[in-house]
Amino acid sequence: MDKTTITSKPSLSRPSSGTSSNTTSTNKNRQYAHLHAQLAQLNAHLADTESLLKITAVQAQDMRFLGGYVGALFMGSAKVLGEESVQGRGKQADGAKES
Repeated sequence: MDKTTITSKPSLSRPSSGTSSNTTSTNKNRQYAHLHAQLAQLNAHLADTESLLKITAVQAQDMRFLGGYVGALFMGSAKVLGEESVQGRGKQADGAKES
């Protein structure tokens, strides 16, 4: 048996610099596209938040008005009911004295 045949090891091929830069460029483009999509989504969410804050500001003014209105109703009803209560107690006291 002649051992003159040389077995060659399979060589590991390294990517050429052109392929490497192409892959890097592709990755950067993909990342930029993803970043662009995320920024567009963020911009849309900020616009939604701005509109919701405007609505909240209007509703806060309305709630302030309603709070004053309901407070006035409570004060008015307390005055009316308070006077009726005082008059009712006065009549009860007069009725107890007469007996």
